[in-house]
Amino acid sequence: MTTAKVSAPARPATRRRPFNWRRTAAWFLVAIAVAVSVLPFYWILRTALSTNGALAGNATNLLPAEFSLGAFQRVFGLQSPEDAVAQGGSGAQIDFWIYLRNSVLFASITTTGAVFFSAMAAYAFARLRWRGRNAVFSLFLATMMVPPIFTALPNFLLIKNLGLLNTMVGLVLPYIFMTPFAIFFLRQFFLNMSREVEEAAMLDGAKHLRIFFQIILPNAAAPLATLALLTFIGQWNEYFWPLLVGQDESVRVLTVGLGVFKSQSPQGAPDWSGLMAATLVSALPVLILFAAFGKKIVNSIGFSGIK
Repeated sequence: MTTAKVSAPARPATRRRPFNWRRTAAWFLVAIAVAVSVLPFYWILRTALSTNGALAGNATNLLPAEFSLGAFQRVFGLQSPEDAVAQGGSGAQIDFWIYLRNSVLFASITTTGAVFFSAMAAYAFARLRWRGRNAVFSLFLATMMVPPIFTALPNFLLIKNLGLLNTMVGLVLPYIFMTPFAIFFLRQFFLNMSREVEEAAMLDGAKHLRIFFQIILPNAAAPLATLALLTFIGQWNEYFWPLLVGQDESVRVLTVGLGVFKSQSPQGAPDWSGLMAATLVSALPVLILFAAFGKKIVNSIGFSGIK
């Protein structure tokens, strides 16, 4: 009895996917964009880890020139002026911790006030019905087209007449109240929120103030956090207004302090390694915040409302 051999089924020939030139070009452009974005931060780090005396002779070298942590020691006040001059520094002092404290206070106070008052204004524009509401809202939006430099001089004269120069109150006063962008941002979200919960609360006798604090704000936590982060980053990088109002050491913020540190050059050239080290340390809080909450920012800009 013969047994017939059963041949295995032939495997289908695998077709190779054609080379996608568009996808390759897209990834190449993304790689270039990432490199262009990351290279300045790397160059700051490379300069901060170098000594000033070796920077001129190694201008094109991608690695630190004579690796040293002296620049960071100068920033944190751990190096004497004599040692700083010996390493090619200017010997100037920077009160980094005082400037850092002032920057944190300035950014935190203005962010808290701007987000809170903007939320109240946005709720009034989105939920309350009153005569001239749309006209007032259009006027607020029109102020977004006014350059901030146009309002700097009137605000400065007002702060000067109030005797608030070189005070933290004078620094935060123009920013602590509502801003047009923040009102627009939150109003769009409030318009998409469901009204059923608010109407039920009104039937139970709740007033607008209670509805705002117990219903609106808890349900708007995501856009409020996004707006707070964007406002904090903007205020942390603010330079012109603190330069006008906060010249005293006790209220000088980091951005102004770095500019003053750059101008203090007894040896004729700025302390580039110390300046880059201070810039890197001052940018770390913002970079950490954006890395931690950057995805939430992108997701919240969709104004999804309550689902």
